[in-house]
This record gives sequence, C-alpha cells and structure tokens, in this order.
Amino acid sequence: MTISGDVFFFPDWLFASCVAHCLMRTTRAVITACVWCVEVYLGVPGELGEMKTMSVLHHQSETPFAVLEWQPDVMAMLDEHHLVAWSRSTYRRLQFTATLQQFFGAQRDTDVCVLHGRFINDLDTFCTQLERLLPGPPLERRVDGPSGVTNLLRSRHTFRGHAAARYRFIVWNDADVLLRAEPRLFGALVDALAGVSAECEYASDDLLLLQRVAFIGGRALEEYADDDRGQLQRWLPDTIGEPFWKLVTGLETPPIMPYSIDGLA
Repeated sequence: MTISGDVFFFPDWLFASCVAHCLMRTTRAVITACVWCVEVYLGVPGELGEMKTMSVLHHQSETPFAVLEWQPDVMAMLDEHHLVAWSRSTYRRLQFTATLQQFFGAQRDTDVCVLHGRFINDLDTFCTQLERLLPGPPLERRVDGPSGVTNLLRSRHTFRGHAAARYRFIVWNDADVLLRAEPRLFGALVDALAGVSAECEYASDDLLLLQRVAFIGGRALEEYADDDRGQLQRWLPDTIGEPFWKLVTGLETPPIMPYSIDGLA
C-alpha cells in the first residue's frame, strides 16, 4: 500500500478481501470492511475501527427513521399502486417526501412533478401549480372536459433528440390541506389522477407511460384513507350508471396503497 496525503492505495489481495466483506451489503458492514483493510495493513487493529466507524455513523442518527433503506420498498409498491402516506409528525413527513423526491429523481427516464399542497386550497390554486409542471394546452379551471385537469394529465411533452419519459411521479405534499378545505373537490381530483393514470396504462394506444401519485399528509389524510366512501378506495360514482373510470379502465377500484410513515420510525 502506498500513501499520498489522505489517499490510500491498496494492493490487489487486500482490495479483494475488502470486496468480499462489502458483499454483506449493510452500511455498517461496508464501513467496517474499509476500516479493516487499513487496520490490517498498518497493523493497528481496533484503533481505526473505533475512531472511524463512530465518526461516519454519527451522521446517520439525524434521520427520523429506524429503517434506513425504505425507498426501494416504496418503489416496489408503486409498480402497481399509487401511494397515500401519512404521519402525525410534520418533521417525519418532510423527511419522507424530501428523500422520496430525491430517490425518484435519480431514476432513469423519469419525470418528477411536485405539488406544494400547502398552497392548494381550491381548484384555481391546484391548476396554477399543475400547469407550471406539465407543458400542454391551456388549462381551464375544471376537472373534466377537453381543457380540464384530466386532459392536461394525458399530455406528454418531449424534446428533440430525447426519448419520452417512461415514468411520471406526481408527489402531492400536504394533500390534506385541500382535503380539509374542499373534500368533494379533493375526491374529484384523486379520481382524475388515478383514472388518467390507469387509462394511460391499460386503455391507451400511445407509448406506455406509467404515472403514479404519492399523496402525503397528516391525520385528515389517514382518516380519509380509511373511509370506504372516499376516492382513495372507490371510483367517483356516476349519476347515470357505472363509474366512468371503471368503464374506461376495467378496474373495480383505484389502485391506491395506504402507507404509514410512522411505521418507519
């Protein structure tokens, strides 16, 4: 091993041993394996391990979650479902959504659209944010119709020389703000978001776009998720027969999965 400043250059046999240790795939194991390599070569077993491991792991205590790598599990849920996630802790909600948005952004062929629900209290404020996230035709202040929310959700903007995104994640932070202000409007928007997503996946001849929504909020959202009359559990009823989105997509209910953020703590 040669040393240049703070950089260590390991011989092949020691590097191979480090890789073998790292295959244990836990954060603590990887840190321990790297420190072990230095200790073995310098002949100071235990000293560096105690110093370096404590130094690196100190920063992990800043997370409010006991489960450090929950993002892949949430991503797996989103393969087939939308997500409604809640916590009564504002800080946990903030950390959950910030980490989730960053994880979405690291995926290939993916668009991430973030709705700041704290500033959404009626249809106009919802549309104001949506039209700044999705390029498309003019958006009237209505949910349905050729110039409404559903039509803009179907839009898919591409750039010359770039392939169209295959995934679109919509993260609606503080979704319970609109739920408390206008519950019927909230239900209609949930219905539209889930309905258009299912239409793109199951009933469209266009290039496949997987669109998923993560609704994130507090206690009111938790209670709404438990309400079997709400649109997180059933399609919005139609006055003349079967629910519209049930007829279009063939799905009996909107595919939405409840998720407790506090369960990660």
